[in-house]
Amino acid sequence: MGYDGLITTLPKEIKIFIGVFVIVLSIGYFTGLLFVSQTSTATPHGIEENYLGNEEDSEAEVMKFKKSKREMLTIVHTHILSMSFVFFLLGGLVWLTKLPKKWKLFLAVEPLVSVILTFGGIYLLWSGMLWMKYVVLFSGILMTATFTVSALLVLFQLFWKPLGNR
Repeated sequence: MGYDGLITTLPKEIKIFIGVFVIVLSIGYFTGLLFVSQTSTATPHGIEENYLGNEEDSEAEVMKFKKSKREMLTIVHTHILSMSFVFFLLGGLVWLTKLPKKWKLFLAVEPLVSVILTFGGIYLLWSGMLWMKYVVLFSGILMTATFTVSALLVLFQLFWKPLGNR
């Protein structure tokens, strides 16, 4: 059984179910990004400050303290587990779209690699590897870009009909 483009042949009810799932998943994902922007972690300095604190900065608007090992393990553990499920499910849907295999492979695998780089990088940053803040920022941006492209691709192919099939 071929799976390339299978998503376009699914019954209308299953397409609606998948479409609503992808929309709700996207709302959850982008709400998480709003939280990131609220904690000033969208810049290399903000990422470092969020996990290592800013006690030495007497002019800081909000005082932040270095996260404990328990907090860090909780953040890394919960994010890696939950994000791996998010990207496994979305990647599975991407494999059902009509797209070249190399693109599908990239869209399915890259965000999983970025999850490890982002949250592993946060732990390594906390451990003292300060340059990891740049890896965290880049991998987080790439993870968000692939999430967005994947979600839009799935939604587009669920509900768009080529001109010849109307």
